[in-house]
Amino acid sequence: MEGNKSVALDEKDRAILRELQLDASISMAELADRVGLSSSPCWRRVKRLEDEGVVYGRVALVNPACLGLAITAFAMVSLDRHVEEEITAFHSAVQKAPEVISAHAVTGSVDFILTVLVPDMSAYEYFLRRHLLNLTMVRSVNTSFALRTIKASAPVPL
Repeated sequence: MEGNKSVALDEKDRAILRELQLDASISMAELADRVGLSSSPCWRRVKRLEDEGVVYGRVALVNPACLGLAITAFAMVSLDRHVEEEITAFHSAVQKAPEVISAHAVTGSVDFILTVLVPDMSAYEYFLRRHLLNLTMVRSVNTSFALRTIKASAPVPL
C-alpha cells in the first residue's frame, strides 16, 4: 500500500470497486451484470485494478466478538530514535504480530498507532510485554481501549 500513485478511474471502474467492496466473493458474471458490462471487459478491468494496486486483496470481514476478541486497544507507540534500521525492525515486529490488525505511522506526539484485538486484559498485557515493550527501540506505549464500536467499515468512499 505504501507509495502507490493515484490511478485514473472512470465511472465503470468506480462501480466495480463499489460492488467488490460490498461482496468480494461475487462471480465475475454477476459483477459484470451489476455494473453494466459483459464478462470479458469486466474481467479485464478487475485485472487492471489488481495490477495497478488499486485492489490489493480480497478478504472476508469477521466479527471479532464472535471469536472471543472482546478488547480493541489503540496502542500509541513512541520510539527512542528515528533511525532507519530501528524503524524497519519495528515495522517487521508489527507485521509478525497477529494481534495487530492495523498500524499507522502518524504525526504528532507519538510515532505509531496500532489497533490491537485480544480476548481480555491479561492477553493485552502479555502482548504489550512480549511484543512491544520487549523491543529496544520502543520508548513508550500509551493505550486507549474502545468502549464500544460505533462504526467499523471496510469500504473506501468512492
